[in-house]
Amino acid sequence: MRKSLVATLAGITVAWAALASPALADQPLPQLPVTDYTLPNGLRVILHEDHANPTVAVNIWYHVGSKDEPEHRNGFAHLFEHLMFQGSKHVGEDQYFAYLERAGASDRNGTTSEDRTNYYETLPSNQLALALWLESDRMGFLLDHVDEATFDSQRKVVLNERRQNYEDQPYGMVSKYLQESLFPVGHPYHNLTIGSPADLNAATLQDVRSFYKTYYVPDNASLVVAGDINPEATRQLIEQYFGTLPKEPQPTIHSQPDPVTLDKQTVLHVDAGVELARVYVAWPSPPFFANGDAALDAVSQVLTSGKTSRLYKRLVYELQVAKDVSAWQESDQLASTFEIMATAKPGESAEKLLSVIDEELAKLRDGGPTADETNRAKINLEASLIFRVESIGRRADMFNTYAQYTGSPDYFARDVGRYRALTPVDLQSAAKQWLPLDKRVVVLVKPNPQAPRSGVLASGG
Repeated sequence: MRKSLVATLAGITVAWAALASPALADQPLPQLPVTDYTLPNGLRVILHEDHANPTVAVNIWYHVGSKDEPEHRNGFAHLFEHLMFQGSKHVGEDQYFAYLERAGASDRNGTTSEDRTNYYETLPSNQLALALWLESDRMGFLLDHVDEATFDSQRKVVLNERRQNYEDQPYGMVSKYLQESLFPVGHPYHNLTIGSPADLNAATLQDVRSFYKTYYVPDNASLVVAGDINPEATRQLIEQYFGTLPKEPQPTIHSQPDPVTLDKQTVLHVDAGVELARVYVAWPSPPFFANGDAALDAVSQVLTSGKTSRLYKRLVYELQVAKDVSAWQESDQLASTFEIMATAKPGESAEKLLSVIDEELAKLRDGGPTADETNRAKINLEASLIFRVESIGRRADMFNTYAQYTGSPDYFARDVGRYRALTPVDLQSAAKQWLPLDKRVVVLVKPNPQAPRSGVLASGG
């Protein structure tokens, strides 16, 4: 793959924007070729060659997230992510980042979601062997290092992160109330990924060992190496560092839960020590890449992307009752969430914002978006995909996303294609089917100086 790859892809999107007509669908679908194979121990390997810059991205996904946590161990997947950076058999305590910094790495971290835990680094291509060694050592030999002291210190870090990002954050606990109301007790998405303090404090070092042996095995992971690589030499390095790890039993796959369906509207009243009222409206929606997922991405664009979008224009520009408004489709493996959030201007209420939101949703359901609105949404969504792959690190993560959620890392063209195929009728149908007024969760946040900033359910909420 040559230097003109991203320029070529971006040029396609620019052409789309210039045409802004049905001829957009005639543009060629962009391609991001990959090589996909599996080691005898079950590790899936995805290679992508691009010599635009002398850098390489290493991105590994373990197919375990908060949805896979044992009962009464909420937050364990996230806690485990932190433990992975503290050292392994041949990497000393707190030395993981030190190795990468000395090698000139520009991007290194890990994240946990409901569905997966990922680890990544981007570094000069002549340092690829270092990154593969670091990742393979903690895949195969983490438990040789983790002890009670390391475990306890990282538990405290995670608890502090929860305090900073949720308990001490304005409106911070609303996401908890929403998620618990959207997904019933027992559903894999009922709990926040950040974790429960009670469950985190109850976790033991033996839980760590069991979790690691169950989920952090080659047969439950996929490794992407993307960038300035020689594919054959890279294969040899991967075999050297990962091929010697033993094959372990693949984790038991949880059964697919029944689709989440709400039978009524639930309204939660939250008091928060904030200055501005806020409203949240949320619906359960189709899983990542399922029918309706792309259409709801486009619906969110029509509602709140840009100053001419429907909700921004009404709430912020015309009525001037809101400070901001946003909408998004949060796509996940078992189910997704479509959410709208608006912050009121001083003196305005959350109820006022909700009434305008409902007016605009009714118009969208009844009349659908215009052809121009649909085209703008499609252009924005494709442009977002194109610009995302400009970064080799984000491109590597995209291949792992496709591998887990669609089964095929070579999905980029089809991802673009699902947006190009959308019509105004598709968006209208998605709004009718997935965003009903009588089957949703609404959170009305009222300023109350006596309440915590993060918010607390009011009496009767």
